[in-house]
Amino acid sequence: MIEIVIHQQHFILHPSGGIYWKETQTWLLADVHLGKVAHFRKHGIAVPRKIEGIFYQKIDRLLKKFPSKRVIFLGDLFHSYQNNEWYLFEAWVNKQKAKLILIQGNHDIIPVKEFKILGLTVVDSFEEDEFYFTHYPIEKEPYFVFCGHLHPGAKLMGIGHQQLKLPCFYQTPKKLILPAFGSFTGLHLVSPTTEDQVYAITENAVLEIEKKN
Repeated sequence: MIEIVIHQQHFILHPSGGIYWKETQTWLLADVHLGKVAHFRKHGIAVPRKIEGIFYQKIDRLLKKFPSKRVIFLGDLFHSYQNNEWYLFEAWVNKQKAKLILIQGNHDIIPVKEFKILGLTVVDSFEEDEFYFTHYPIEKEPYFVFCGHLHPGAKLMGIGHQQLKLPCFYQTPKKLILPAFGSFTGLHLVSPTTEDQVYAITENAVLEIEKKN
């Protein structure tokens, strides 16, 4: 894990792809894409069903490890329309004590009322203190933005020109783009400038990538 400070607030970048905001005991998660496995299987693509349970294993470990009052989903919580995985999600929600907030993304096409019935708060975006939370990578003066959408990834070069592509946290001077929390998503390779910072994630670690001069 790596802890960074933004506007005197402390954020832990976790290998899961989530960010923990210490002062408010809040988890930030982006691009979970629940239901994607069932969506693909419905269309004849043989994706293993066991992938469906990975989200619940990951989030439950985080909520047990850190005191958590709130979880903010930064868009694309569900991949498409309701399917069988909705019932897994409903059962999970019913066991939660933390407040659950969904910021709608481009894939969030399930009617808002369905989430509200479960007790989630659904918004397009919102501001808190000096921070702006949204799905899309934008700049919003005078705020620092937390967002998702891109599924950022970094390409690492090893000795002998071996290449390794890893999901990453991508921080620019005015925003931080989270990697996809979902386990069945692709990567968009980023091209950082000298002002940007990239934190690649492996299964058990977050690695600060040295900036190029």
